[in-house]
Amino acid sequence: MNRVLIVDDEPAVLGALRRGLRLHFGARLQVDLQVDALQALAQARTQPYDLVISDLRMPAMDGLDFLAGFARLQPDCVRMVLTGSAGFDTAQRAINAIGVFRYLTKPWSDEALARQVQAALDQARHQRQVAASLQGQVGTPQERERRRLESLEPGITHVEWGPQGEVLMPGAGP
Repeated sequence: MNRVLIVDDEPAVLGALRRGLRLHFGARLQVDLQVDALQALAQARTQPYDLVISDLRMPAMDGLDFLAGFARLQPDCVRMVLTGSAGFDTAQRAINAIGVFRYLTKPWSDEALARQVQAALDQARHQRQVAASLQGQVGTPQERERRRLESLEPGITHVEWGPQGEVLMPGAGP
């Protein structure tokens, strides 16, 4: 199950977004809502998300500052902006400086929102796969080769040493 956090200072907008996403995704998507960006950041410290969607204009903290803070807490989480004002400079900053995946405008259609959220969840899945494959590449070339050999033949790289520093054959003892 994927988990999404939506932050908007208008409860009616949050309710409409949740209904639209439930209609399309049903129980496959856990949707958490937050009207306060600062509380959403606190929530992000304890709960991992696949996707975060934020309004741009909010009273305590604007959406771009919120998403920048969120990215520091969860850098692999996909970020989207949903806003009623679509200025080019703001969109450019959101994409270039904060790494926003999509920039959507209000009003939205539930179908378009569902397509964009699905694309974001696909992106999150892809990022997790890349991260997992890179974990296998961590270390020196010799360490990666040792792990590769161990995966083919468990125990092949284990060496038993004798009291004089000699290599003991498996099962031979000292």
